[in-house]
Amino acid sequence: MIAFWAVAGVLAAAAAGLVLLRAARAARDEAVDPTPDVYRRQLAEIDELADRGLIGDSERRSAHAEAARRLLVAADAPLAAWRTGGDGRRATLAAVAAASAGALVLYFAVGQPGLGDQPFAARLAGWRDADPSSLAPPELAAVLSKLTRERPNDPQAFQYLAIAEGASDNPAGAVRAMRQAVRLAPDRADLWELLGESLVAESGGEVTSEAKRAFGEAVRRDPQAVAARFHLARAEVLGGDRAAGIAAWRALLTELPADDPRHQALAGAIAEAEGRPAAARPALPEDQQAMIQGMVQGLAQRLQSNPDDPEGWVRLVRAYAVMGDAAKRDAALAEAKSRYAGKPETLAQLEAAARAEPMR
Repeated sequence: MIAFWAVAGVLAAAAAGLVLLRAARAARDEAVDPTPDVYRRQLAEIDELADRGLIGDSERRSAHAEAARRLLVAADAPLAAWRTGGDGRRATLAAVAAASAGALVLYFAVGQPGLGDQPFAARLAGWRDADPSSLAPPELAAVLSKLTRERPNDPQAFQYLAIAEGASDNPAGAVRAMRQAVRLAPDRADLWELLGESLVAESGGEVTSEAKRAFGEAVRRDPQAVAARFHLARAEVLGGDRAAGIAAWRALLTELPADDPRHQALAGAIAEAEGRPAAARPALPEDQQAMIQGMVQGLAQRLQSNPDDPEGWVRLVRAYAVMGDAAKRDAALAEAKSRYAGKPETLAQLEAAARAEPMR
């Protein structure tokens, strides 16, 4: 890295020297006024146009007289030579040298000259060897993306990649991964269901026509697909057929065991649709919940060892808020706010993340 800065400084000084050298050479020569040559060409062009019959004799004489008059004026004008001051060249060269030296001194003062390069491939290799629960969601997504390139015919790998992309606030990446997963295993209802949920997340909560088709494919393969049935009924409620949507939700509610964690979420959705104050969402499957909790724990551990990551703190606060863990949310929020007390934009993002609606 030191060699890079030294070479960059030398190249910058050399470039400045070349510019000043060319300027000095030009300053030694008298400036040549190109105006007479321009008017001589105009006279020749006028004669050519007249010879081709494009202008008449009167226009030719008029244009000829005007160009000749300007030629005489230009020929009589005094020839001026230009010079550049030597002091200005020396000041420019001194400024370039000072900037190069200052950059090098600043790097030694605040940089890390002994720090080796950290290419992405090396970091990715380290992430692959680490405990997955210790990785932040984007790091885990990078590992799984590499895994899917090595195993392009494994739908399970693309499913895990989609979950990691969703936890990384990258719903578009989750949708891409799930589309590939359903192409590889089109008969798996759970993959169609997760594709629909990824499409809903990408659209900001709207059950789009493509999402409805994915949920329909899931129900066609598994009539008991809870999340797919929930969202299809929700689409009816949002589409204006609230009675049909609520009826579908009630039918689903009777099929769920009372101790199923999704039972309470579904009851809350029905209450909200009927005008009673309640908000609920279908709970994630247990394996997905465990994976998300592991990624949140890994993010928290990474921030303890490398706390200078404002985006990481915002993700951690939002994750605790969504998980409904108020104690950890408040602790993370307090620590992050004390760390970034002088950054109002980061503080606003932290406050917004803390207000995220918890899953039910």
